[in-house]
Amino acid sequence: MVRAPARLHLGFLDPGASLGRRFGSLGLVIDEFETVVELARADRDRLEAGPEGDPSELERAADHLRTLRREAGLAQPLSLRLHRSLPPHAGFGSGTQLALAVGRAFAALHALALPSERLAHWLGRGLRSGVGIAGFERGGLLLDGGPGAPGEGDSVAPLLARLHFPDAWRVLLVLEPGQAGLSGAEERRAIASLPPFPRDAAAEICHRALMQILPGAAAGQLEPFAQGLTRMQQLLGGHFAPAQQGSAWTSPRVGRLLEWIGARAPAAIGQSSWGPTGFAVLPGAAEAQALVRQAAEAGLVEPGLRLHVVRARNRGADIELRPAERALARA
Repeated sequence: MVRAPARLHLGFLDPGASLGRRFGSLGLVIDEFETVVELARADRDRLEAGPEGDPSELERAADHLRTLRREAGLAQPLSLRLHRSLPPHAGFGSGTQLALAVGRAFAALHALALPSERLAHWLGRGLRSGVGIAGFERGGLLLDGGPGAPGEGDSVAPLLARLHFPDAWRVLLVLEPGQAGLSGAEERRAIASLPPFPRDAAAEICHRALMQILPGAAAGQLEPFAQGLTRMQQLLGGHFAPAQQGSAWTSPRVGRLLEWIGARAPAAIGQSSWGPTGFAVLPGAAEAQALVRQAAEAGLVEPGLRLHVVRARNRGADIELRPAERALARA
């Protein structure tokens, strides 16, 4: 059984490759939201979803199993149960976490020493961002250097920094389950339609990442972290707005609430990936819960929004081997 945690994609360093290397990503792994996959040997193939698993994700899981069998040269029947799944196309990295959960379970079940980077390559993940793969492995606050130019190999984006996120800080998540961010071919078309990302904006993002965001997290100082991350989100939100109906936010209701929070609290605010999930990083649980109450009293928690206060997760996926698999792993 593999429990793969959600990640927030906090933004790109340089979507336009002004220095020859495209993307580069900042990400944060969070607790409470996860994909949980159980894989076992069986007399015939079976796939099922548990009460918290999304049945629509089973076909994608089946595709992953077909790919893994082909690449590994194995064909034994398997039973897969999707106990829990992340909301798809909501900014949590559901596709990568499902792929890696299935891949890691498959590798453990067959005692295959396969790194997550290899599994991700087989399953077509990590093509733009490496923080989902690094988050699956290690958790925490992550910065990658982008995948490089085409033809430079098939390795995922290299991990440049991994920090333990301050234990006291909390992340207020704002979800709108009825909305979905861009994905797949629609996402690729949207990115291709945008103008080049300005080099001076990429330079500012890199400067703030190196001199505000990472040092702020390392020292437990929220103010520089919040200033840097909020500005990073503003620069990227303005660039991607044409693909989001002219707004930095996929969901106007999520945006209104988070901008209200940003004007009243020392918080880093933004949208994870294409949204619609938004976030506010706050100094502690008490401050987060107080803001939730105040926002509700102000009428800003509009119908359909869901708010969750969560911790960051400073470890990667949990992998549990049942007795038969433990014996195989030792063989």
